[in-house]
Amino acid sequence: MLEIICRCLIGLLVFGLARESAAEGTIRFTDVTAESGIDFLHTNCATGQKFVPETVGSGGGFLDYDNDGHLDIYLLNGAAAPGTECPGDPKNKLYHNEGDGTFKDVTATAGVGDAGYGMGCAAADIDNDGDIDLYISNVRANVLYRNEGNGTFTDITAVAEVGDEWWGTSCAFADADNDSYVDLYVGNYHDFTYDNQRFCAEGGSGLQLYCGPEAYDGVADVFYFNDGDGTFTDATAAVGLANGTGKELGVVFGDVDLDGDQDLYLANDKTSNFLYINDGKGNFEETGLMAGTAYNEDGDVEAGMGVAMGDYDNDKYPDLFITNFQWETNTLYRNLGDGSFVDETLVAGLADGSIPFLSWGTQFSDLDNDGDRDVFISTGHLESDVEQYESTTFAQRNQLYINDGKGRFEEETDVEGSAMGIRKVSRGAAFGDYDNDGDVDILVTNIADTPTLMRNDGSGYGNWLRIRLEGTRSNRSALGARVEVICGPLEQVEEVRSGSSFLSQNDLRLHFGLGSATRADRVRVFWPSGLIEEVENIAANGEITLIEGQN
Repeated sequence: MLEIICRCLIGLLVFGLARESAAEGTIRFTDVTAESGIDFLHTNCATGQKFVPETVGSGGGFLDYDNDGHLDIYLLNGAAAPGTECPGDPKNKLYHNEGDGTFKDVTATAGVGDAGYGMGCAAADIDNDGDIDLYISNVRANVLYRNEGNGTFTDITAVAEVGDEWWGTSCAFADADNDSYVDLYVGNYHDFTYDNQRFCAEGGSGLQLYCGPEAYDGVADVFYFNDGDGTFTDATAAVGLANGTGKELGVVFGDVDLDGDQDLYLANDKTSNFLYINDGKGNFEETGLMAGTAYNEDGDVEAGMGVAMGDYDNDKYPDLFITNFQWETNTLYRNLGDGSFVDETLVAGLADGSIPFLSWGTQFSDLDNDGDRDVFISTGHLESDVEQYESTTFAQRNQLYINDGKGRFEEETDVEGSAMGIRKVSRGAAFGDYDNDGDVDILVTNIADTPTLMRNDGSGYGNWLRIRLEGTRSNRSALGARVEVICGPLEQVEEVRSGSSFLSQNDLRLHFGLGSATRADRVRVFWPSGLIEEVENIAANGEITLIEGQN
């Protein structure tokens, strides 16, 4: 009890200082979806029978599939349940960034219009040939598309042997064994099928609801080692990841202990979250309970949805942020640097504001370029009928928390522009500077609706530096590379990751806000191969490409 009181007092003290170092500029996000040419409409093919996938997906992401320096957009769609029909013949879509603020639908030409019930996606160069390949998780058979380097993709799922047929959710690539080829992790939710549909109802009214995760048994996720020849091997059991008790929705890789390999964190729905520590050879040990990341500070399981990993307090150790169900807080785990974490949600100001929202996609991202990472959260309820029996809404506004630079966040509830005030049933959130103007934009996917492309149009922001990495001894996408950017007393760290948030893929380039600094004194890269390289005196407000072994 004394510890809780002290933590509350610390939180109040920090709150009094909260805005001292916040950005002096004006934060503004503009909804540019229609004017950019993105005409995608998500269709969840709802039948009235409350099949759970109808209210969980779908996601999307940013990727530069043609290496022209502009982020393209991929969006996943629903599909009809067996024995039913779905209007409009929904398919996934790929939009090419034309470089002038607009996008063009190139799905047919590219050959990536999968018609499965889409959930999540992850992108990386699986064969080190210099272009980005794409993996899609579905309700049932997943799909791997190999980029042919000429604007087209080939479905190589059968050859690669990665077509897991459980209910795939978030997925991610990472080079778990540091052999220079990226491996693949696919989170599976639970054992729902259209044949084992349960009937679940609201207690007071008897109104049929979508069943929660408690109604179904968990299933093991799938981990595939990349064999380096276009095929993958299911190594789930061999590396210690065959845990069938979880119900995964969020997946993220990162080096939480700074020992040079990729660890794995999984957000589970109403079961304990998992933290798997890598032994450096691609074998994993689950340490969530001992590390303090399995439950919240009250010892409760929560409805883990999305997950972000990033260094919000600039101490060089990556922290974890988990989005949860309405009437729960989201949860911030601060990395103490000794293998353990502490639930810092209350002290950091991320508790009370999240309680009225059902949260999904999220990311640590410096949205105002002031040198610290803010938090964006996409929200929306599960139940279209929720307003009949509870004091909340189906569609909800998304949330933005600004980091004050001292370890505390304050929610911005009056953000300028047309985007933050939108109320939709949001799910995925992807982050990247699609217009290359020096600030991070956000793509939000919405259930049975158009997505929201949120262009960051703020003014008075700090300076910035964007870094693109290319591995040679390491994997070509440089997944797992850790970058330190040093500007006087300000030191920031970020890693290259594929797949995080909720069902989403972020820009593989690293974005650093520099505040008032006009240049970075040093940029240090810790490559997965073990090579450490450093460049000095880098001018702000531009993008640099660092190729392993050439700096």
